[in-house]
Amino acid sequence: MAASEFKAKCLKVLDDVAATGDALIITKRGRPVAKLTPLQSDRKPMMGRWEGKGKIKGDLVAFNAASEWDSAF
Repeated sequence: MAASEFKAKCLKVLDDVAATGDALIITKRGRPVAKLTPLQSDRKPMMGRWEGKGKIKGDLVAFNAASEWDSAF
């Protein structure tokens, strides 16, 4: 794609590259000057991000906080 055409259609071309995953060579006076490729995200989804990072100690359902604290009552 010629640089002048890329300049005129930049936002549409960016959307197309992101959607298809195909690289695009941009030329200036018939010579390749740049390669536009989609960015690969290495971000993990939010669900499961903390999996395996902690441990459960004791019973979460029948937890008795009174036994953990000295009480004045």
